[in-house]
Parts: sequence; C-alpha cells; structure tokens
Amino acid sequence: MNIEILTNSLQLNIYGFGSVAINKDYINTAFSLSDKMWKEVKTKGIDNKGKNIWVYENNDKVFAGIEIENYNGNILEYKKIILDKYAYYKHIGPYHLIKKIGQDMRNELTKNRYEIILPYIEIYGHWTKDENKLETELFMCLK
Repeated sequence: MNIEILTNSLQLNIYGFGSVAINKDYINTAFSLSDKMWKEVKTKGIDNKGKNIWVYENNDKVFAGIEIENYNGNILEYKKIILDKYAYYKHIGPYHLIKKIGQDMRNELTKNRYEIILPYIEIYGHWTKDENKLETELFMCLK
C-alpha cells in the first residue's frame, strides 16, 4: 500500500448536508445525505465539480457534499475543511472494498507510529460502469 504523508495544506470548500450517524450507521447516513444533496443540486441546476465528498467527523457526524463554484442559495450547508498534515491514498477499484482499504490504511499508519485524528475524508471520482476503474481518494488527518 503506497500511502503518501503530505504536509501541504489541503482546503476543501463543500456544500451539502450533515447529520449524526444513528447507531453508527455511517454508510447509510452518508448515502441518505448524498441523495438529499443531489436532489437539491439537480432541481436547482447548480453547477458543481461532480465528485461526492464524504466527511467523517467527531461525535459520529457525517457530511456529504460537493464542491460548487458559486452557490447563492441557503438550503445546502457549507463546510470548510483544512488539513495541514494528512495521509493520502488513491483506491482504484470497487467501492465495496473501501472499508477494508481504509482499515488497511489505518493499520499501516498506526504501525508507523502516526496518530490519526478526524476528520476522515473520502472523495469519489466520476462514475464508470467498470467498477475496477472507480477511483476514490482517502484522506486521513494526522496529528
């Protein structure tokens, strides 16, 4: 696993919806928030970069959003994220492997004595029918 440790500041300005993951059901919470967000974006014809960004935060909070160039509405929530030190890994392959890849990444970082803190971020690349070509970027914030 080729994990990069980066110290160049990463800033994300995203719009979407956040909620607490009831019973720690992060995946279904993120899907539900994404569906709600995309409904708003498509209904209003909001220009965006088209990549889903899921943010996992303290206290079981999940945020599902996208990057938008110019948003003038008041329905979508705004979230600004800045990571100063983080681990990065790009997964190419099926989405159902992301949980395992994330755990492998955590294990590797812990083995190398990095302290992982939240937020944890997944950025999903553009959809393709060939699941072996799906791209997901994983970002783990480091202390």
